[in-house]
Amino acid sequence: MILRTLIEKLEYSIVNGDENINCNKLVYDSRIAGEADVFVCISGAVSDGHKFISQVVDKKVAAIVVEKDVEITEGMKDITIVRVDDTRLALAYMSAAYFDNPSQSIFTIGITGTKGKTTTTFMVRNILEACGIKTGLIGTIETIIGDEVIPSKNTTPESYKVQEYFRKMVDAGCRCVVMEVSSQALMLHRTAGIVFDIGVFTNLEPDHIGTNEHKDYEDYMRCKGLLFKQCIHGIINVDSPDVMKAIHDHTCTIETYGIHNDRAMLTAKNISYSFENGCIITKYQTEGILKADVMLHMPGEFSVYNSLCAIAITKHFNVDEEKLCKALLEVTVPGRVELVPVSDEYTAMVDFAHNAMSLKSLLETLKEYHPKRLVTLFGCGGERAVLRRSEMGEVSGKLSDFTIITSDNPKSEDPEAIMRDIEESLSKYTDRYVKIADRVEAVNYAIKNAEPGDIIVFAGKGHETYQEIAGEKVPYNERETVLMAAERNRRK
Repeated sequence: MILRTLIEKLEYSIVNGDENINCNKLVYDSRIAGEADVFVCISGAVSDGHKFISQVVDKKVAAIVVEKDVEITEGMKDITIVRVDDTRLALAYMSAAYFDNPSQSIFTIGITGTKGKTTTTFMVRNILEACGIKTGLIGTIETIIGDEVIPSKNTTPESYKVQEYFRKMVDAGCRCVVMEVSSQALMLHRTAGIVFDIGVFTNLEPDHIGTNEHKDYEDYMRCKGLLFKQCIHGIINVDSPDVMKAIHDHTCTIETYGIHNDRAMLTAKNISYSFENGCIITKYQTEGILKADVMLHMPGEFSVYNSLCAIAITKHFNVDEEKLCKALLEVTVPGRVELVPVSDEYTAMVDFAHNAMSLKSLLETLKEYHPKRLVTLFGCGGERAVLRRSEMGEVSGKLSDFTIITSDNPKSEDPEAIMRDIEESLSKYTDRYVKIADRVEAVNYAIKNAEPGDIIVFAGKGHETYQEIAGEKVPYNERETVLMAAERNRRK
């Protein structure tokens, strides 16, 4: 590829060399740079690509893209140096060109919001796939391209990976892609250059504010709103008031959904919650742009919001109503209020809730199903704020009928010490708890002592497949552990 083609959509200056040169690969990691490649210097929170210029010069790259002044050394005289204002933005546009602009050949759906992104993306993919529309997915848990499943490191990958995944999806015959778009991704231009066919806003609450994230809530809100300047059609949760504030200068058409606002174009009425034979059931009827009877095996009002959002999105594909409702009933999301089928007498649920806010929301929701007992198993991560331990202890102490305190990524800390911090707070509200440091043993205890009518929440690990203990990542899968514990219990 000619360098000029890669950078044609950028505002740039040539500091050294010639833009009309042949290039091999586009890279932003100096460790994989090679001869005739184009290296983009990314200024990250942890490392700065400009510090590795000498390394890529030794590897005889063809060009280097920078956003800072660099000294042209003797070894760089045959290397083209391109100066831009923002190398992250440059990488996004260059990646799109490198992979031949795949977003132009696939229907793109971007979902942002504080909560609900992961579940909604899975719901949308389930519905579209059930209707014969091959759909890729990019999100917090995994990326799905046909039969290929790639574990995720970030909610939204770097722009190069996004474009690479889009290209693979197009080549695999996908007609659509649904992806989570985080505020960090929007701030760091990971989706720059993509004009989404549909942009979605699930809700907005203060989050991701602090060092290396957003400086304040206003900045968080502003970054979320950026999606609605790069999409054709926007779908928003009108019940979340700050969402309207965040998209005030949008450039797209807008469609709304909600539960408590008569202005919503799609809404849910007659919501009911029931708990029968170990099965959680949520029912409602839609009104507005679609009238349908919906049933979910997911709990609470937040699941109603997520499914309403998925319905609003997939209605743009004229999907079959019967297939839509069947897909919603059958959808499961790894580690997100995921029901593990172990018994008809009680319910086992795996969820990623790993802070006080998410645990409180989940437990309050499950209380509405009136279980005989609400049992919560959880721990707290090591090398994290001690305050989180006391907050989660307080939440479980107030809302759970029984608590099992255990380990959750203790890292370099003593698991017993972490559990004592949780216990100190929890014990102020209840004496119905046990401490079991080994998480496998804790899960076994929960299953062995389950009673008919219980809902048992295994909180914190969710979709993760490891425990971080004493500097090592030890394989651990909560869902499989629950299934094995149930099987052992049945054999006794």
